[in-house]
Amino acid sequence: MIRTGIVTGSLVVVFFILNLLFPLHDKVEYSASVYDDKGELIHAYLTTDQKWRMQTSIDEISPLLEKTLIYKEDRYFYSHPGVNPLAIGRAIVKNVFRMKRTSGASTITMQVARALEPKKRTYGNKLIEVFRALQLELKYSKQEIFRMYINLVPYGGNIEGVKSASILYFRKNPDHLSLAEITALSIIPNRPSSLVIGKNNDKIVEERNRWLKWFNSEKIFTAKEIEDALNEPLTATRTEVPKLLPHLSQRLRKRGGTEIYTNINVTRQSRIEKIVYDYSRSNRLMGIKNAAVVVIDNKTHKIVSYVGSADFQDSTDGGQVNGAAAIRQPGSTLKPLVYAIAMDDGLLTPKAIISDVAVSYGGYAPENFDKKFKGQVAMDYALEHSLNIPAVKTLGMVGKDKMIDKLVATGLKQIGKDQRKLGLSLILGGCGASLEELTGMYSLFANNGQYVPPALLVNQKQSQPVRIISTASTFMINDILSKVNRPDFPLNWQSTEHMPKIAWKTGTSYGRRDAWSIGYNRNYTVGVWLGNFSGTGVSSLSGANTATPLLFRIFNTIDYDSDEEWFTQPADCLDRLVCSETGLPPAEFCTNIISDHFIPMVSSTGICEHMKEVLVSIDEKISYCRSCVPDAGYKKKLYNNYNGELVAWFSEHQVSFAKIPPHNPSCEKVFQESGPVILFPHNGSEYLLSKKNPEPLQLTCNP
Repeated sequence: MIRTGIVTGSLVVVFFILNLLFPLHDKVEYSASVYDDKGELIHAYLTTDQKWRMQTSIDEISPLLEKTLIYKEDRYFYSHPGVNPLAIGRAIVKNVFRMKRTSGASTITMQVARALEPKKRTYGNKLIEVFRALQLELKYSKQEIFRMYINLVPYGGNIEGVKSASILYFRKNPDHLSLAEITALSIIPNRPSSLVIGKNNDKIVEERNRWLKWFNSEKIFTAKEIEDALNEPLTATRTEVPKLLPHLSQRLRKRGGTEIYTNINVTRQSRIEKIVYDYSRSNRLMGIKNAAVVVIDNKTHKIVSYVGSADFQDSTDGGQVNGAAAIRQPGSTLKPLVYAIAMDDGLLTPKAIISDVAVSYGGYAPENFDKKFKGQVAMDYALEHSLNIPAVKTLGMVGKDKMIDKLVATGLKQIGKDQRKLGLSLILGGCGASLEELTGMYSLFANNGQYVPPALLVNQKQSQPVRIISTASTFMINDILSKVNRPDFPLNWQSTEHMPKIAWKTGTSYGRRDAWSIGYNRNYTVGVWLGNFSGTGVSSLSGANTATPLLFRIFNTIDYDSDEEWFTQPADCLDRLVCSETGLPPAEFCTNIISDHFIPMVSSTGICEHMKEVLVSIDEKISYCRSCVPDAGYKKKLYNNYNGELVAWFSEHQVSFAKIPPHNPSCEKVFQESGPVILFPHNGSEYLLSKKNPEPLQLTCNP
């Protein structure tokens, strides 16, 4: 007894010493596998050793799968320590008496050990398997070992693991396999070269049925279950692994991880891919070869559709390029945010007037898309018609740094990297952003001005909402962008039939290389990009004419005939009467009164001064100030109180307006109160003069 104990103790000590000297090699590389929102495989990649080795999740190990494999391979799995002494003894006896190896004694744990360290089948290597099996039992639970077994068991060729076999042979997850299918798969590892599914199905059925009858004799399953399994045909053959969502799958694979569960709805994704493909085919005659689309569910903040290009297999314009993640010039798509910030700063309201005339900022002279100027326009008109000059002026009022901070807070990373070299042109697209980022930014307008980073993955930690703009300015922007009397509203009835109410904004980059249209309602935010990955510009490419029709088609598909309630006016956004000439509360001379939204205690409360009373001579040729007005021979007259910039533009473009007569030349205090407004040259600007033609700069001013 003592001797037995000493021997046993010595063996234990030797085992632990060997365990330290020869640690277990249990690192396994699995195929990167991408899943949809329902947990169905949509894409997978070979391991570095070119194996299909997909990891089976715990939820996919059904009781039927576990019971079948345990009883077939190792019915005492849960009771032995990794090695079954009785099975070893039985195998030795049979092999000795028959003078050849006719019976094995490998437990499931030993099979895992062999899969982790494949070796030739010799008695020496069998001892190593026993040692490794004991190591496995020491380190892992039985459930973990069983999961390793079903992940590593070979099924012929480069297929390893139950899940890989289930997907490639039966096009279903392991938890959906029937008793007949599980049994058919279980016999493949014993004879992988002679039992190939798709080639030797008759032999497989014969062997399968033999095991099913043994299950019946052992009363492992009911007679009805066995009968159904015996009658089930085997028509399986090797198929291809799904290759859906290629662009997003490639991107997520680079992040690392084995099991990647996305929020993509495959049904919706397939419909949108078909729409994008068909629409792009129709645009090829115009030289527009590609498109990308991102769809966000506004209620869950999940990215539910992701199309990187019109056709992944198309090599004529780099179909494998991920257009949804590519950094491009965003055109005019950033304008709504700068106006919202200006309203939050009390600088503007929707009816506030901005002068749309030629300007220059340190040599930067922006132009409108149509090369024309509108003079005086309301802010909502400027946004609806995507005018450039008012947007640049608004950015100048808000401040470039503040705008950049807001953009960075909404996930526009490239703008954060380039912020030191960005200027006022960023509001017209002089910066870089991706469709994925811009769509995420626009989702804040559907979320009452709060930004939540869109989630690509099911297990992605949801960030807390970040307040970017107020609920009041959000509502006003939504109201402006949802109007249909706009130049970028598609005239094609097929694009608008059953169209849900949406707000949207378009953009076209410099050189017509990128066309954008991003829209949203309470349910979804949809971002659309059109162009060529080669960077080739197309004269007919524009956000309004080419991107918006596709945006509308997608909304018609995913939110068909929706009667979802529109955004309601918040408590911090009220209405007031203003003068249409300035957008400010009216004074006594204001006659054209309109309604406007405003933010109490924030929006300007200054009274309209678009008209001013001027003292003029009877013939209206001379104006007087209070210092030089005569005792008689004058009268009072109202004149438009235009700023010098606008007066100069009126004069240049021969726009008729009532000018204030020149001031009394005899007045000694004509410039004592205020000097003339210098219109050119601009303060702080640099001008280059040619030595060959040193034409002096002409001073222009307005009194």
